[in-house]
Amino acid sequence: MPSWFFYIIQCSDQTLYTGITTDIPRRLKEHNAKKGAFYTQNKTPVKLVYQEEMFNQSQARKREAQIKHLTRKEKLKFITTL
Repeated sequence: MPSWFFYIIQCSDQTLYTGITTDIPRRLKEHNAKKGAFYTQNKTPVKLVYQEEMFNQSQARKREAQIKHLTRKEKLKFITTL
């Protein structure tokens, strides 16, 4: 069974983007090639600032939803305190 990952990337404009994937290196390449999410297409290059392995897609989506509800300040604290 493939592992899923929840991840946070920092865009070139210092904004944070959260997502899920089964392959982080591939997904980062897609974001930086402007083939990733619409949000990141004009904010490259992006860099990975956090990743968390999940057991399945459902778990990854729940974690993504949980973190997306945080403010930027809360997300930065989350990233730096781990």
